[in-house]
Amino acid sequence: MGQKENNWYVLHVYSAKEDSIKESILKGVENTDMEQDIEEILIPKQKTFHIREGKKVEREKKIFNSYLIIKANLTKELISFILNLPGVTHFLGPAKKPEPLSETEAKRLLGIYDREDMKTQHYQFIPGDMVTITSGPFSEFEGIIDKVNHDVQKLIVNVAVFGRITPVELNMDQVQRTNK
Repeated sequence: MGQKENNWYVLHVYSAKEDSIKESILKGVENTDMEQDIEEILIPKQKTFHIREGKKVEREKKIFNSYLIIKANLTKELISFILNLPGVTHFLGPAKKPEPLSETEAKRLLGIYDREDMKTQHYQFIPGDMVTITSGPFSEFEGIIDKVNHDVQKLIVNVAVFGRITPVELNMDQVQRTNK
């Protein structure tokens, strides 16, 4: 039998059960023929920062609550095994049948961007522009651009944090020019 290509699929599970279901899948297929059909299981997370008692505290936050992203060769046996685990509801797709993500969707979901696509994006920022930060730990803060580096698509933005001006290095796609 020929080797099938593994695709990315999205699995819907009960909220707050993502980690335990991932473990159940991996332990359940261990030492079986299905083990070779699963390449990777991801729970998309991002690092967030909070100020607690004057200190910056880093924490991981799930990006998509109740979802696992699975790269696998989904055989009928594997689908049946996964869907019969407690806490699993269904795969995303028409009629709740697993439908693989397109390559573009998978790359976007995994945070993989084509560098050529990135280079075609033109950002028109100059020092002195007022901007609003749209993502990252300083999300929703406003600041003034101090330096622009078009080669690496980075900015230094001066942001007022607790009354002090703090220079923050950001990617150009993390800010939006504020209309004056």
